[in-house]
Amino acid sequence: MAGRWRDGRGELVVHGDGSGKDRQGGGPAGVTVPLELATSYRARTRGLLGRDAVDGAILLSPAGSIHTFGMRIPLDVAYLTRDLRVLAVVTMRPGRLGLPRLRSRHVLEAAAGTMAGWGVRVGARVEVRVSSGCGGR
Repeated sequence: MAGRWRDGRGELVVHGDGSGKDRQGGGPAGVTVPLELATSYRARTRGLLGRDAVDGAILLSPAGSIHTFGMRIPLDVAYLTRDLRVLAVVTMRPGRLGLPRLRSRHVLEAAAGTMAGWGVRVGARVEVRVSSGCGGR
């Protein structure tokens, strides 16, 4: 289950969907990428605005939808359930409004085209590992 986090940094670990496809050509399993946590209202509102690149991914929590108004780069966006299962993955160009996802509790954002390489797809599970000092539950 996902905990309550504070703004800060950590790691995102991408696990498979339990189908066995992860290790047999369906995408990598256990991929770890740098993660920025945006959990306060201010950090979620700021998000990736004004940035030209993303180092790894950013997790907005809580969040059920996003927009890309004011963004400079296209994004891969994954909507996550409370227990960090991927509900949907979409690529959004700048200046778009994402559809709200009813069961989404967290939104993961990364540079367009990167999530597929990490194995982030519908049904996959991700894990958030928080750097020391960034808070836990």
